[in-house]
Amino acid sequence: MKAMILAAGRGERMRPLSDTMPKPLLEAGGKPLIGWQLERLVAAGFTDVVVNVAHRGEAIAAALGDGSRFGATISYSQEPEPLEVGGGIATALPLLGEGMALIVSGDVYAEYDYDLLRARASAMDATAAPPHLHMVMVPNPGYHPDGDFSLAEGRLALDGASRLTFGNVALYRTSLFQELPRREKLKILPLFRDWSGRGWASGELYTGVWANIGTPDELARLDRQLHRMRRERVLR
Repeated sequence: MKAMILAAGRGERMRPLSDTMPKPLLEAGGKPLIGWQLERLVAAGFTDVVVNVAHRGEAIAAALGDGSRFGATISYSQEPEPLEVGGGIATALPLLGEGMALIVSGDVYAEYDYDLLRARASAMDATAAPPHLHMVMVPNPGYHPDGDFSLAEGRLALDGASRLTFGNVALYRTSLFQELPRREKLKILPLFRDWSGRGWASGELYTGVWANIGTPDELARLDRQLHRMRRERVLR
């Protein structure tokens, strides 16, 4: 099964840092954000990785290369401009192939164990019945207090009193994107709403270390947190 790291965004809220450096290459804890994701994927056995690029994509390709020094094989999906998440995944389909794919954001730090998704992906791939995607949800961060979806008995829904935030980690049946236009901008949230309304989306709650990095302040906060966690682990 292939994995994909989403790394094509412009990072408008990260300016001025993103003017000269693509956001996934910005460092926290002494390592680029995308480096944390790639290493965690490889550690879980996801070594065949697709990375979509647009804004300063050549810098990402130069930093990661063919993936061999990380123990991975990296293929790049080049976008003429950032195509949003839905458009980016649809455009990368020739590289992702058929079946299940694990797709994560290159500007998210998560200590989630991706190996936990292997058995679920195998079970989903063994049948044509739903669910067709499985989303890792997190408690609502301060900047997104209303959340995205409710989670009950492992299924996601639009209604419900208690809502959670999508953690930008998900398993997808790639056929979901087969009929969508390629090389066109396409947001993912309307698709999520449609799929969850059809009963196609399962989910789980992750309460461990997670941060979606969108601004310089959030990057600095994560950097401090990772250095603090490293010191605490050394002292144990």
